[in-house]
Amino acid sequence: MVKVGLTGGIGAGKSEVSRRLAALGAVVVDADLIAREVVAPGTPGLAAVVAEFGPEVLAADGSLDRPRLGAVVFADPARLAALNAIVHPLVGRRSAELEAAAGPDAVVVHDVPLLAENGLAPFYDLVVVVDAADETRVRRLVELRGMTEQDARARMAAQASRADRLAVADLVIDNDGPLDRLEPQVREVWQKLVDHRTV
Repeated sequence: MVKVGLTGGIGAGKSEVSRRLAALGAVVVDADLIAREVVAPGTPGLAAVVAEFGPEVLAADGSLDRPRLGAVVFADPARLAALNAIVHPLVGRRSAELEAAAGPDAVVVHDVPLLAENGLAPFYDLVVVVDAADETRVRRLVELRGMTEQDARARMAAQASRADRLAVADLVIDNDGPLDRLEPQVREVWQKLVDHRTV
């Protein structure tokens, strides 16, 4: 097995690369998806969040009201730390279960948005960074996600810098251009991951 950390700043195209690696045969463990799973209705994770933050963080259908919870935790570092103390261990356990189920010959790609920010590079055999220029990322966020330029730049500023991400990279996929330039790079990286597995 080879454990790969895949990361990239918002708007760089990490999700697209993740999809393409999965199509080539990678077992993708998506931290964001798991973070949603572990607080789904009926889970111990959701019960713990409600116990900590109160029933007002629930939507009418009993699911977590993410915008409401976000308004609480992003305004107060202590409340964010309390939420992370509930969610992060649950995500870690579920990620480990998925990795263990993948089998000894698998290429397991952990899709981790905040890999550089949280100092997680040492936990992976290889780190792949999807990179794009800041201006390209701003344009994509405005055109494809409907953000204002100000919101896009604020979200980018809250993440690691491009230089910090590139500093932890073993392999870099340059996604600054059109999508047709992406596929050959993803295939090349995939071959390196497969080769690394046999080392």
